[in-house]
Amino acid sequence: MTDDALAASGGDWRITGVSLRSVEVAEALNAQHGFYTLIERGSQGTSARVIGSIRDVIAADSTATLAALCAPEVRIVTLTVTEKGYGIDRLSGGPDLTHPAVGADLASPDTPAGVLGLLVRALAQRRLSGHKPFTVLSCDNLPENGRLVRSGVVGFARMTDPGLADWIEAEVAFPSCMVDRITPAAAPKTLSEAELQTGCIDLAAVETEPFVQWVIEDLFPTGRPAWEAGGALFVTDVAPYEQMKLTMLNGSHSMLAYAGFLSGRQYVRDVMEDRALARLVKRHLAAAAAVLPRLPSIDLADYARSLEIRFRNPAIAHETRQIAMDGSQKLPQRIFQPALLALERNLPIQAFAFATAAWIRYTLGRNDAGEVYPIRDPREAEIAAALSDTPREAPAIVAALSALPGLIPPALAEHARWTAAVERALERMLTQGMLDAIDLEASD
Repeated sequence: MTDDALAASGGDWRITGVSLRSVEVAEALNAQHGFYTLIERGSQGTSARVIGSIRDVIAADSTATLAALCAPEVRIVTLTVTEKGYGIDRLSGGPDLTHPAVGADLASPDTPAGVLGLLVRALAQRRLSGHKPFTVLSCDNLPENGRLVRSGVVGFARMTDPGLADWIEAEVAFPSCMVDRITPAAAPKTLSEAELQTGCIDLAAVETEPFVQWVIEDLFPTGRPAWEAGGALFVTDVAPYEQMKLTMLNGSHSMLAYAGFLSGRQYVRDVMEDRALARLVKRHLAAAAAVLPRLPSIDLADYARSLEIRFRNPAIAHETRQIAMDGSQKLPQRIFQPALLALERNLPIQAFAFATAAWIRYTLGRNDAGEVYPIRDPREAEIAAALSDTPREAPAIVAALSALPGLIPPALAEHARWTAAVERALERMLTQGMLDAIDLEASD
């Protein structure tokens, strides 16, 4: 969308990318002067365009990153680091003192390497230099992401410089936004398609679906690109759109990822080819829509149908394994919160209970064939410890994971109707296998 904005309105809005850990993408983009191929795969065919909005990329260099953040011409800092990358305690809203980067940066605030430390140090230097603060725009799939990041940044600053924290609260904008575009991890065929489409070798090519939605809180005191040229929607309140996406798209995505992975479906499109799994996706979408507020410009039934079409897209190879990672960070907003709303309104909860049971079954780290796999979760060690001496019986396993702090809300974990539904679904998975459990669930 920045590329579209530059094409439509010009201006000096090019991007300096930052990778705090890995160097591969940065090296590929820098060798190509920031250019890369964006491939869109849909049922109507494949198209490609070369994106030119990236100026350069900083690779795992906190000193260079801090210098870039302090540059007076920088107006906006966007973030896509996943929830675990921020180091924010969801319960308190402040910094998570157990997060390695947070602890290290609090110990050495002048030489930060983590997200909160870098943002706070850069804002402090800009304040001392008399430069306007940048706007901080989180693009991660988190409820009220702007407010969450604001609380983390202000909380970190308050631990090191209370006066700076007051200034950030008064002067720095943290708009929220919601991003919706299915983008699988690049594969060798991505690079070969880029070469076919452009005639050039491109080691940084990306492929995605044609659909794209970006809803942004219009709060940019120092200016912004004309992102609406690429279809961005600017609103005063992102929350209802955010809730719609997290509950319907992301919630059903998580459910189909765990059920699909454990039943041998490699891609989302494979899940949708299975009649029973497709029925469970439809059920989940309906259950999710039932707990949402109505948006005047959006028909939730139409949105659900569009999601089913997107999931079926035969040209997108979106791996269930990729979606399944970081479940402990994703399920609270995608599954547990909607389940609580459903219980409060006496609505059906089975779709959410099945999704939870599928995740619990996934955390055991071994499929029905006995094959071991990593669960790839930031709380993997905690989960393993909780399950280490637990009998392989549904009630015991559900109780063990429900006791993990900050995961399942107590009001949900202690609700008898919820517990019974999760235990029933998990018992089927454990005793009858995932394939039979899916068929039984779809026929209920």
